[in-house]
Amino acid sequence: MAKVIVFGIQDFAELAHYYLTNDSAHEVVAFCVNAQYLPEERSFKGLPVLAFEDIALHFPPSEYQFFAPMAPVKMNRLREEIYHAIKAKGYEMISYVSSKATLFDNPIGDNCFILEDNTIQPFTTIGNNVILWSGNHIGHHSVIKDHIMFTSHVVMSGHCTIENYATLGVNATIRDGITIAEGTFVAMAASIIKNTEPWGLYKGNPAVKSEKPTTEL
Repeated sequence: MAKVIVFGIQDFAELAHYYLTNDSAHEVVAFCVNAQYLPEERSFKGLPVLAFEDIALHFPPSEYQFFAPMAPVKMNRLREEIYHAIKAKGYEMISYVSSKATLFDNPIGDNCFILEDNTIQPFTTIGNNVILWSGNHIGHHSVIKDHIMFTSHVVMSGHCTIENYATLGVNATIRDGITIAEGTFVAMAASIIKNTEPWGLYKGNPAVKSEKPTTEL
């Protein structure tokens, strides 16, 4: 069990508070945001909201851990930035895995947010700072790297590799043996049957690459 500070005060943070309170042994003790985003009322869900810049003065890293379940803004780059900023302050970061997810001794990194009804088959590894929203099928012998977002009902077949910063939309389908390249955005209901190119936006069934790169999203 850890005493946990949650980064953020928006939807993902509120959901994290709910899941951690009702489906984990951890205790949420505070929220924090960057100083310029502090609300007038310095409380959220009945807990204090503090400036991230000063958080170690009130909750030292020797006694508290962090959780930063953020939305995939700027192709997960903002999530990566906050992740490294928290690490730089010396904090360990927890992961939350729903009791209603199905796993098979899978290695899972830190600051992962894995919700209900995810099935992660054997011999698949999950990196750091990964969000698996509800209801995904994650196939066997696969690798999901860092700073990645799966939305809901993604079907990823076996022997796939998902490179850093990828985002997969609702009902996307990934054929077996596929590599989703760094920074790929797979649109809702897209079907990927070939390896993608870095920072590409893919739509359709079968999916084709859009002229707009994901660096513009």
